[in-house]
Amino acid sequence: MICENLSVSSDGILLFGGANTVDMIKKYGSPLYLMDERRLRHNCRVYVDSMKKYFGDDALPLYASKANSFKQIYRIVASEGMGTDVVSSGELYTAKSAGFPLEKAYFHSNNKTDADIEYAIDCGIGYFVADNEEEICAIDHFAVKKGITQKILIRLTPGIDPHTYEAVATGKVDSKFGSAIVTGEAERVTKIALSKKNIELCGFHCHVGSQVFDSDVYLAAAEIMLSFVADMKKNYGFETKQLNLGGGYGVRYTEKDPVIDIAENIKLVAETLKKLCEKLDIDLPAIRMEPGRSIVADAGLTLYTAGSVKRIPEYKNYVSVDGGMPDNPRYALYQSSYTVLLANKMNEKSDFLCSVVGRCCESGDILQENVYLPSSVTRGDIVAVLTTGAYNYSMASNYNRIPRLPTIMVNGNEDYVAVRRESFEDITRNDM
Repeated sequence: MICENLSVSSDGILLFGGANTVDMIKKYGSPLYLMDERRLRHNCRVYVDSMKKYFGDDALPLYASKANSFKQIYRIVASEGMGTDVVSSGELYTAKSAGFPLEKAYFHSNNKTDADIEYAIDCGIGYFVADNEEEICAIDHFAVKKGITQKILIRLTPGIDPHTYEAVATGKVDSKFGSAIVTGEAERVTKIALSKKNIELCGFHCHVGSQVFDSDVYLAAAEIMLSFVADMKKNYGFETKQLNLGGGYGVRYTEKDPVIDIAENIKLVAETLKKLCEKLDIDLPAIRMEPGRSIVADAGLTLYTAGSVKRIPEYKNYVSVDGGMPDNPRYALYQSSYTVLLANKMNEKSDFLCSVVGRCCESGDILQENVYLPSSVTRGDIVAVLTTGAYNYSMASNYNRIPRLPTIMVNGNEDYVAVRRESFEDITRNDM
């Protein structure tokens, strides 16, 4: 099994976090998202404990909300001692509604509107991660208007290619995110921020991409960022209080993906950063990281019920399910790999090659190609797609006017609704 929280019962039923997946479908209906609260909390603790151990007590992991945002997520990560980052007023509102301590929240995005900035300040946002000169000036404008001093970090692009999906490579010079160091823009924007009386520049941020399976990219980015920190101290006397290295450690979607020891990788990054700081004669800033996918991905699983099974001899086979691209658009977007199992027939040999497809009126509505399932697969069987806790619910839509799925939390012998299933009335609620 690719995930530690998966097992199989004696009668061949897939168990997730100890919960019987077939029973979950009977109790809550199909399709649905399952989330394992114990796994979620374990993943939080790996980051919290290892960052404090290797970086010091002022280190703080920030849960990257875009991976999966709903109220209970914020309650759980807050209780585990994490901060959070948000990328929209909607995510900020959700965190606020859950009672998340917003002094530990960081507001990202490359194009915050005036309404976003004013709303975040009114909510008591801890930090803005400012993307550019215009945003810094806008933050300063509203800070002056409200008579406050607003803390910010500046997002920089270190010029690192993470050798990952082009769609999630965000650290390169020509990225839409941040100010490039190599062009001199980063220094120019820093100078502007330091001139604003109602802004407190606390440090710098970078993000080199996601699905990173080793620390080489972090180490390369850290060297560039710390050299910039040293230059800002030399040129302007600015002492960087925080350095945010972003997120990106990968997760296992299939057996081919490597196993990563996050704690050991954090240890390696910490050792390297401390040596670099000593070499550059600067103090180690308080370190931030932004895990999202690696917090929630393997804590999630999606269950479907099989419908039609189409066998086209000598051509292709299809297994259709009662969900699809509205609840998981990632294959349609960038051909993301997933592991697919027949949850009620785990003891049977998987020898039937097929494409698992959704119910939408769309040829691109595919969950996964080249899947092996038991040849007995038939209408009513339960199909499980693993490692769907990240970027499934958060990217879900109502395409074809299909209601979004509920999220059911499992916690040992207990289970509860964290997000209810949408109704047809919910879909038409805003229609006039």
